[in-house]
Amino acid sequence: MKTAIIIGSTGLTGKALLYQLLQDDQFDKVILFLRKELNIKHAKLIQHAVDFNLLGNYKDLIKGDVVFCCLGTTIKTAGSQDAFKKVDFTYPTEFAKIAKQNGVSTFLLQSSLGADAASNNFYLKVKGETEQALQNLSFNSFATFRPSMLLGERTEFRFGETIGKLVMRFFSILFIGKLKRYKAIHVNQVASAMIKQSKSNKPGNTVIENEEIMY
Repeated sequence: MKTAIIIGSTGLTGKALLYQLLQDDQFDKVILFLRKELNIKHAKLIQHAVDFNLLGNYKDLIKGDVVFCCLGTTIKTAGSQDAFKKVDFTYPTEFAKIAKQNGVSTFLLQSSLGADAASNNFYLKVKGETEQALQNLSFNSFATFRPSMLLGERTEFRFGETIGKLVMRFFSILFIGKLKRYKAIHVNQVASAMIKQSKSNKPGNTVIENEEIMY
């Protein structure tokens, strides 16, 4: 039996992960670190409301077998590039450092299609920098997932994303061959792929692209 830790459990993928893990017999404990506790009760669920700016204060709580990181925001929501980077880079890397120190062996990161530390696109650059920083921590098993546009129901309305989803669904039949890597993917598929990877105990660093997540 394993203990799973989720950071970013209020987002699309994080929620899907939470519900799938609560139903998975191989996990007897699911621990959430979040700003405000969710209105969910379950025998396997433990919630810790924390200040992510003061993660060191909670280091004795960050213990388990695998961390699922789905933290992420947008520059518009965060308010600035600096605030965005704090959520997408600083929080995941600081949390990962503590997890590694506490003996967590597996870390799984939800990143983004096109993530690249050398990118001229700020969003993709930060995503790539986060991947690199976590790879450098040398977990026994680390995997980064790079999904394309995520399908699912957000509580937060994003106009541009909503239009994008409609377009992607309408033209989904065209996403074949090399274009398949850009095809929109449902969050349930991403969550399932992350959980499957966590059970494989594959050593070293692995990058899983969008088209691989679909299978």
